[in-house]
Amino acid sequence: MGLHRAYRLLFRWTGVPLALAIFWLAGLLWYASVIPGSLEDSDSPTDAIIVLTGGTERLETGLDLLRRKMGQKLFVSGVYRGVDVSELLRLSRQKPDEVECCIVLGHTADNTVGNAVETAAWMQAEGFRSLRLVTSNYHMQRSLLEFRYAMPEVTIVPHPVFPHKVKLSQWWLWPGTAHLIAAEYTKFLGAHLRHWVEMLEETP
Repeated sequence: MGLHRAYRLLFRWTGVPLALAIFWLAGLLWYASVIPGSLEDSDSPTDAIIVLTGGTERLETGLDLLRRKMGQKLFVSGVYRGVDVSELLRLSRQKPDEVECCIVLGHTADNTVGNAVETAAWMQAEGFRSLRLVTSNYHMQRSLLEFRYAMPEVTIVPHPVFPHKVKLSQWWLWPGTAHLIAAEYTKFLGAHLRHWVEMLEETP
């Protein structure tokens, strides 16, 4: 009986963490497999183009989309306070041409949840019903989760950009990419858990 009890205690202390680790690892492999490696929809126009700050490729892509008339306005979410449109164009080495009038900056967001809330308020104020979401490919799944939760009635077209530092081919061999994907996946799980708890709290 003593040995049997020891086995049960050992399973209790190691079995559950091991099962959670296996679940997390399986989810990580799935998450890495669904990171966009290409642009699926480059032609559908939307009311707005939304850029989440965090990389020069994102802003350059958003400006290019605006020049191509893929949206009526470009909203850049999460811009540092004190930075205006002219300064943002200068920092991105863009000339303040005809697109300057159609760029709006959001200064309140400091994370992905804030991006979604800030954008939702702006979309509602503008009366817009569709948007093209520009962010890095590894960040797209979590961004879509937060944006769809904040704006369930809005049509969202993903427009990922592809940073050179992110090596999706055999990503586990690249420590920087592996750490980045693992961190994003963990945040993705946390976002799901937060939404689930909020839904339980709202249920009568």
